[in-house]
Amino acid sequence: MRINIVTIFPSFFETPLATSIPGRAREAGLVEYRVVDLRDYTHDRHRTVDDEPYGGGAGMVMKPEPFFEAVDDLRPEGPIVLLSARGRVFEHADAVRFAVQPELTLLCGHYKDVDQRVADHLATEEISLGRFVLSGGEIPALAITDAVVRLLPGAIGDHDSAASDSFYDGPGVSAPSYTRPPEYRGFRVPEVLRSGDHRAIEAWRAEQAERLSRRLRGEGAAGDED
Repeated sequence: MRINIVTIFPSFFETPLATSIPGRAREAGLVEYRVVDLRDYTHDRHRTVDDEPYGGGAGMVMKPEPFFEAVDDLRPEGPIVLLSARGRVFEHADAVRFAVQPELTLLCGHYKDVDQRVADHLATEEISLGRFVLSGGEIPALAITDAVVRLLPGAIGDHDSAASDSFYDGPGVSAPSYTRPPEYRGFRVPEVLRSGDHRAIEAWRAEQAERLSRRLRGEGAAGDED
C-alpha cells in the first residue's frame, strides 16, 4: 500500500512514521509513505500557500492551486481525503475500507480554512477526528495512517491482538485488560482473570464489553457506577 500525505510541515511526520507499527510496516515492505511538501507546488519566491478570504473575515485560507498541482503530480489511485472539521467523523470502518485500497492520499489543511474548491472538486471525501478543531490536518493524518497501517496483513505479528481491539468487529469496545502484579496499591485484578477458567474468562470479557459499549452509547446499564 502507498500512503501520500500532502502538508506544509513534512518534518512533522519523520519520527512518527519511523516508529512502532508504522515504522515496522514500512521496513517490512507493507507500506510506502510519500510525504509531499505543499510549498513545492507554489510559484512565487515566498512559497505562498494561503491568502485572504473573499468576502472578508478573520484568518487566512489555503489556496487551491498547490493542492491540485500536488495531486496532479502524485496521480494517486484510491481515496483522496481532506482532513477537515466539516468532515464526517472517522471510524474503524473507514480504516478497514482504506486498508484494502492500493493507495490513500491525505490532504492536510492549516490556517483558518482550505479553499472549498479542494473539497468540492479534488478530494473524494472529507474526514474529521471529532467535533473539535486542531491547528491543522497533520495530527488527524497521523491518526488515520496508524489506524490503517496496523490493519495491513503482517503489520501486527499477532492477528488476534488486533481482532480483539475495540470496534474491530462492530461498534462495541473491548473488555478491560490487566497484567501483573495481581495487586497494586490495594487495587486487585478481578479474580476470574486469574482463575484459569477460560470459559468463565470469556463470559466475563463479553459481559464487560457489552456493559462498556452500552455506556459509550449513552444507554447506561444496570449496576453501572457513575
